[in-house]
Amino acid sequence: MPVNLTAPEPKTLKPVAGVRIGTAMAGVRKANRRDLVVFALDAGSAVAGVFTKNRFCAAPVQVCREHLAGGAGARAIVVNTGNANAGTGADGLARARRTCAALAGLMGVAADQVLPFSTGVIMETLPVERIEAGLPAALAALTEDAWALAAEGIMTTDTLPKAASRQVMIGGRLVTVTGIAKGAGMIRPNMATMLGFVATDAVVAPALLQPLVKEAADQSFNRITIDGDTSTNDSFVLVATQRAGHAEITSLDAADGLALRAAVIAVSEQLAQAIVRDGEGATKFITVKVQGGRTEDECRLAAYAIAHSPLVKTAFFASDPNLGRILAAVGYAGIDDLDQGLIDLFLDDVHVVQRGGRRPEYTEAEGQRVMKGSEITIRVDLHRGPAQALVWTCDLSHDYVSINADYRS
Repeated sequence: MPVNLTAPEPKTLKPVAGVRIGTAMAGVRKANRRDLVVFALDAGSAVAGVFTKNRFCAAPVQVCREHLAGGAGARAIVVNTGNANAGTGADGLARARRTCAALAGLMGVAADQVLPFSTGVIMETLPVERIEAGLPAALAALTEDAWALAAEGIMTTDTLPKAASRQVMIGGRLVTVTGIAKGAGMIRPNMATMLGFVATDAVVAPALLQPLVKEAADQSFNRITIDGDTSTNDSFVLVATQRAGHAEITSLDAADGLALRAAVIAVSEQLAQAIVRDGEGATKFITVKVQGGRTEDECRLAAYAIAHSPLVKTAFFASDPNLGRILAAVGYAGIDDLDQGLIDLFLDDVHVVQRGGRRPEYTEAEGQRVMKGSEITIRVDLHRGPAQALVWTCDLSHDYVSINADYRS
């Protein structure tokens, strides 16, 4: 069961002017489930994205990068679940391009104005003919208010769809930011999440979209880990349809730019945390905060060392205050001149370690009390500088092994 997470109410997901969404059951891997999603974007929409740093990236990732770099502008996004089209070589690239061409032909746009995305099993041939057959139904279903259906249509091992909306006043106009994401396993994004799509009707200079999507990823999806595996298909895309009617935002540091940044980051953070809460087999949502570092990078190293550790994660699953595992993770994180005699460790309100050693007043009963909760904060103070970093993770349970052992069956 997901940790304190419920499916989004469709009525809370605000339509974004200039974006229409259609879904279909194409039978990519399984029959009778939504597995194909099309986003139709108005002409003039600006699009930017960040993608996995996994060198074995999937064919759709390669094609998306090519199409965005080509500068033709995006008019459509097509997403299939059930098959990642990764580890498929030249044939996979051809099938990704064939998907783009098929949708482009039906919409009357150019093939390089279509961005393809896939998620699912790696190293299996993409059944592109099923996608082609399902596209007319997806286009026939296009509507502005299908965000909840789209969130359902991109799921794989997710137990719940993930979506969020924010609205903010900019230049006297109501601006909407709505997004969806999917992911529950193979999650240690190295840019974003497995798949994430956020759209806004804000009027924003296209050149600002790339720095904004990168900042949003760094503040959200790049702060999560479930199992430490960076997917072959990680993709996060930001769309601005330019339909809100206010004066163009030309700086992200001016008042209007700051308002848009805050809304995009808030939606991205909610989606990223939802992925952790729905982590495969997760029973606890854990915030890891490392502070007092000389640089944010070294704080992030320590935070991810804690969050990745199977020993730490299994201890939290068992509510076993074997907290030396946290100190060990900090010690091997890669901070070469770390002084262990300065370190403090806290679990929520419980001060566990003081100046590198067990605090005399600490008792395991206090630690276990905190660890039995479903929401836990680990805070480590390195006492060596002003920097800090935050990572969100979950525990590691028996169910994680079962889910992944049975994934292809």
